[in-house]
Amino acid sequence: MSKIKHIAIICMDPPRMAEFYCTVFDMKVIERKGDKAVFLTDGYLNLALLSQKAEGKPNGLNHFGFHVENMEDVSARLKKWKVVGPEQRPADRTYAELRATDPEGNNFDLTEQGYQRNKNK
Repeated sequence: MSKIKHIAIICMDPPRMAEFYCTVFDMKVIERKGDKAVFLTDGYLNLALLSQKAEGKPNGLNHFGFHVENMEDVSARLKKWKVVGPEQRPADRTYAELRATDPEGNNFDLTEQGYQRNKNK
C-alpha cells in the first residue's frame, strides 16, 4: 500500500507557520529557504510550507489530521495562538475528536484514538 509522506501548504508567512507547527506539535525544521519555504517533519511525514506565489492556485487543502498522544497538552498549546479551536467534531465524524486551524485558517483534525478505527464497530 502506498503511504502519504508529504503535504505542502501554500501560505502567506512560512516562517510563522513553521513556528506554529513546531511549537504546537513538536515538528522539527529540516530545511529553510529564507522566507520562501520551510520544510518540517514529525519523523514520518514531511510538511512543506510554501510561500504564496500567486500561481493561480488557491489553497486546495480541505484538512489533514494529527494523531496525538495527549489531547490536553496539544489543546493547551493551541490556546496560546490566535486560532480557531480546538472544537469538538460532530458525533457523526468518527475519525477525529477535535478540529482546529493553524494561523492561516487551514483546518486540521486531532485524535488520540487514531484514524484506523472502524466506524461500523
